[in-house]
Amino acid sequence: MRYLTYFISDLHLGASYIPDAHEHERRICRWLRSIAPTARTIYMLGDVLDYWYEYRYVVPRGFTRFFGTIAELTDSGVEIVWLKGNHDIWIFDYLPAELGVKVIDGSFITDINGTVFFMEHGDGVGEMRASYRFMHSLFRARWAQFLFSAIHPRWTVNFAHKWSGHSRATGKQFTLTSVPESDKLLQFVKRYSASHPHIKYYVFGHRHVVVNQKVNPDVSIIILGDCYEKMTYGVWNGAEFLIKKMETI
Repeated sequence: MRYLTYFISDLHLGASYIPDAHEHERRICRWLRSIAPTARTIYMLGDVLDYWYEYRYVVPRGFTRFFGTIAELTDSGVEIVWLKGNHDIWIFDYLPAELGVKVIDGSFITDINGTVFFMEHGDGVGEMRASYRFMHSLFRARWAQFLFSAIHPRWTVNFAHKWSGHSRATGKQFTLTSVPESDKLLQFVKRYSASHPHIKYYVFGHRHVVVNQKVNPDVSIIILGDCYEKMTYGVWNGAEFLIKKMETI
């Protein structure tokens, strides 16, 4: 019986810093098949792929097992919603058409079993640095995408993976298990929930930490961890939100 809603983020499939990329992909696929009997909907909150760019007539190589498993799930009636992250922002029409997934760019609000959820990858809300805000807008600009697509993939793919590895090595590493009052993401949730009191859960990825924290008695902030080191995911059973660890399968 399909009655559960699952949440995953930050799989970073294909990342050069994952020691065995194929085994990582296989493990994700085994987990997806293991939840298929109970999954009504799966929300993937961005950075599912470490890099992706859809050209008009070609797409990047790889991810065969993962895409096949996703297609099997949607063909069997499981709804899959893919929110773009900062690594997989260049999904256009190929994956929705071929895999049957619903793709969202930005935040998403939905009612699940009578409880309202706000979801976003985690990099597009709250106060952002001016430089990051510029890059966030640039990567979504049609003219920039047009210019990028004119460069041969043998240059862009290698550059993208090097950029990803550099970003991971030099970026801010979060080690929190709770979000401090000064945190900009928490401040956003407090401001937004003040005018949207019907939203009970705010679910994010991006930071690669696990947080399941009450903002007030009625509102919670969730950060899902990741699916390549921590191997964590969220599940909503209609009564409570749980963060679990993928078993060794």
